[in-house]
Amino acid sequence: MEQIIETLLANPVSLALVIVFGFIFLLLGADGLVDGASALAKRCGVSTLVIGMTVVAFGTSMPEFVVNMYSVAEGQTNLALTNIIGSNIINIFVILGLTALVYPIASQKSSWVFDIPMNILAGVLTLVAVLITLPFETTQGMSRLSGIILLMVFAVFMYHNVKTARDDNDDAAKMQPMPLWKALLLIVSGLCGLVVGGEMIVRGSVRVATVLGVSDAIIGLTIVALGTSLPELATSVVAAAKHNCDLALGNIIGSVSFNVFFILGTSATIRPLPAYDGIVLDCIMATLGAVLVWIGVQTDKQHQLTRWHGALLLTVYAVYLAYRLINC
Repeated sequence: MEQIIETLLANPVSLALVIVFGFIFLLLGADGLVDGASALAKRCGVSTLVIGMTVVAFGTSMPEFVVNMYSVAEGQTNLALTNIIGSNIINIFVILGLTALVYPIASQKSSWVFDIPMNILAGVLTLVAVLITLPFETTQGMSRLSGIILLMVFAVFMYHNVKTARDDNDDAAKMQPMPLWKALLLIVSGLCGLVVGGEMIVRGSVRVATVLGVSDAIIGLTIVALGTSLPELATSVVAAAKHNCDLALGNIIGSVSFNVFFILGTSATIRPLPAYDGIVLDCIMATLGAVLVWIGVQTDKQHQLTRWHGALLLTVYAVYLAYRLINC
């Protein structure tokens, strides 16, 4: 199978088709996932924000989970750290930024009181873990103890979501009923479409960049980092286009928390993750992104992330990326 894929990528025509069909799978998967998740929220009597922060967030974070488990098993600890921190930076600055440009993102009180502060805490805990080296640790980075602490915070995060699951669900009440089997089928097939489409786009894009002579550093900072976040990007943009703002915001907030507290926590618990060059700046950026989102929804009269907030997030990311590429 791998040989067949490499043969397809080697041919310019089939390479272009791989990328095109990748985007088709991605968009169809996102469309199905948004519809299925929204219908499931109505059926279960919970808010789409909670569904977005749990079912959808975990599903769209599966690429990061698979990459990290493989990286830890192979001893590629740098990739395990950069995968999560880089994905969170893109989730907040790029995906929320683009989503807000498509349609202003409204937020519920629980988002700015608990959920977004949890994203800030995720960035702070990651930064503290890599800055502080305990006496019994030999290398700077994410220790097993740090991983266990992150998993404990993840348990609190999930407990809060379960406890507040049965919220007002006025938005779901306006939807047409959908059979449970159809909603679950849309969610599963949508997630499969996101994973397959994202993989096709990443492989095709990396091959194009390699042929054009783009360096591995630039490929890693752009294509690969964005590639694992394509499910979140497609899901949130489609949700925003359908004016399902709770799902769009919940998907990103939930994914950031899942990435750090669960995936990074699990990875560090299995194998300590040494720090890499530039990790402090990256952790600061991930934290800054969450802070900017919190300030944005707090200062807006309607507690929305408006289009100018989206433009600001994208601008900050562009400056950060340019700095990282120049100094890589």
